[in-house]
Amino acid sequence: METDLPTYILGINAFHADAAAVLLKDGEVVGAIAEERLNRVKHYAGFPKMAIRKLLEMGGITIEQVDHLAIGRDSKANVAQKIGFSLKNLTRLPKLARQRLENRANIKDIPELVAQACEIPRERLGAKVHHIEHHLCHIASTFLTSDFDKAAILSIDGMGDFASMVTAVGEGNRFKVLDRTYFPHSLGIFYTAICQLIGYDRYGDEGKVMGLAPYGQPTYLEDMRDIVRLEDDGQFSLNLDYFIHHTEGVDYSADETGYPTVARLYSDALVERFGPPRVRGGAVTERDHDLAFSLQARLEEVYFHILRHLARATGTDALCVAGGVALNSVANGKALTYTPFKRFYAHPAATDDGTAFGAAYFVHNLTLGNPRVAALHHAYLGNEYDNDEIHAALQRAGVADQAVRLSDDEIDAHAAQRLAQGKVLGWFQGRMEWGPRALGARSILAHPGYAGMKDILNARVKHREPFRPFAPSILEERTGDYFDHDHPSPFMMLVYGTLPDNREHLAATDHVDHTGRLQTVSATANPRYHKVISAFERETGIPVVLNTSFNENEPIVCTPDEAIDCYLRTRMECLAIGNFFLQKDE
Repeated sequence: METDLPTYILGINAFHADAAAVLLKDGEVVGAIAEERLNRVKHYAGFPKMAIRKLLEMGGITIEQVDHLAIGRDSKANVAQKIGFSLKNLTRLPKLARQRLENRANIKDIPELVAQACEIPRERLGAKVHHIEHHLCHIASTFLTSDFDKAAILSIDGMGDFASMVTAVGEGNRFKVLDRTYFPHSLGIFYTAICQLIGYDRYGDEGKVMGLAPYGQPTYLEDMRDIVRLEDDGQFSLNLDYFIHHTEGVDYSADETGYPTVARLYSDALVERFGPPRVRGGAVTERDHDLAFSLQARLEEVYFHILRHLARATGTDALCVAGGVALNSVANGKALTYTPFKRFYAHPAATDDGTAFGAAYFVHNLTLGNPRVAALHHAYLGNEYDNDEIHAALQRAGVADQAVRLSDDEIDAHAAQRLAQGKVLGWFQGRMEWGPRALGARSILAHPGYAGMKDILNARVKHREPFRPFAPSILEERTGDYFDHDHPSPFMMLVYGTLPDNREHLAATDHVDHTGRLQTVSATANPRYHKVISAFERETGIPVVLNTSFNENEPIVCTPDEAIDCYLRTRMECLAIGNFFLQKDE
């Protein structure tokens, strides 16, 4: 008897930062991987050929079996707005046209590149190709993977397909766009421009400035209010005197390795107002602290203005967010207090890697009309390695004789005991995380109650700026004992205030303003990580571990070889990798 074949959808984000791919089988996630984890170029902005190959391998299929290619860009989106802007800026029309043609050529070539990556002729690629607008992909990625049947939705970033913000309302397996904000007005560009002035001008440095902000004062808040202004109906506008992106374009490119770069976005008027830019690597001054504080404060004001209007427009207390600005976990956490929203969800890959996810689900739910599948309660969607593969990696590194093989329970007990002793532990277990955060699969763990642990980690392993906080992973059921909110935060997308009574238990993760970007760990979403934190609680009375990404100035480790190499070249003291435990001599 003939049976229906499964439907495979391959979602792709390419030729933009955080290139990635996602494979669905009848709507279920086979896997989701950012290219940077495989080619080791952080925020890689090229074509995700290695991710595509790995996903096909994980699914046990060939590219010929893929039914739909879903691409998270649509050069035809918002054409009227593009033409209108171009007609108002005729002097830079040739540059605009050149950038657009180059971008369109890259996107158009994606099916050919998929065929090349899989080493087949283009004509053997039978998948139907779908180009989906950037922000619609963000919206699909967060709403269609949430628990909410109805929700308000916000996609907000620097820019994608000529828009910087889209609001929507979702219900069932569909959503309706409510409003858009178009280039050149962009909350993401505003934030990035000030970060550049402060000297944090590398791609992705915005998170550092968010961490710097609590060290400052609102000295420049009125200035920031002049630079980005609130408008009616939940909109905002930039004072374009302080920017050059509307006259010079956004010079977004990638270096020879594929690492993305964004050229200067601000005008000389910003320098005249705030003084010269800090040189990258130079001393961070009081001015820089105060600029960071004022920047963050203004972003929050604008964010809450948008959300309050969105709440009125949708009549729901459930909110889904995506886009680069949605990584501002401080603003997200405060939104639960300062806006009508009481239920919150952010896709774990809120930045542009998530558009691959959203493109795939847009096709599955909206294009093909399928019902929604189960919500995404965890982010463990990458590749994994069994004990035989791990043992082979230990042998290649020449440390197999130093590794003790233990049961899962014994690994958890050993890890908890070493953490209780103040050791720094590498934790490599199960499937790799999807998104930028280490969530207990590729993590470095430590005791959160040691006040000096932050300095120890920076000296021995991480080598980060001293002002940047480390994150706490807490048993979900104990969240309200330590933080001023207990809404789940499984993907580290929310910052909460710490409660005074248990603050001493969080000495290494409690930021200068007594906050933490927490991960809540449930026994259902990650039972193994929940067990090791529970074992640590039995040792110390603390249901929290310090959790930072398993890396040293590189993408988070993906393979056992990379994890072992990082363990050996740093002063990490222990490594729990699969069912093997290693500890360096005292």
